[in-house]
Amino acid sequence: MTKKDISKDVLNVVKKKTGKTVTPQDIQKIASGVKPSTLQSEAQLRQLIKQVSGLVNVKVSEETVNEIVQAVKSSKLDMNNMQQLMSMMLGKNK
Repeated sequence: MTKKDISKDVLNVVKKKTGKTVTPQDIQKIASGVKPSTLQSEAQLRQLIKQVSGLVNVKVSEETVNEIVQAVKSSKLDMNNMQQLMSMMLGKNK
């Protein structure tokens, strides 16, 4: 799968799940500030979740935020491997 295909898949999933259209520029703006340390810091991870929920204008409950934080913290993902993270988010196993 090429990077272009992943981007298109991500945008389609966002639109399907939220009904909101998100541009590649919107995603890139948020993604440009994400570093491996972002996913290791609970405060930074919570801020990232809020940024993404604000982008698609979907309220995320505190319970859901806690679940996302715990899932990321307990996962065995290589935080430097965004391909693996994107595949997990899209529900695709390679």
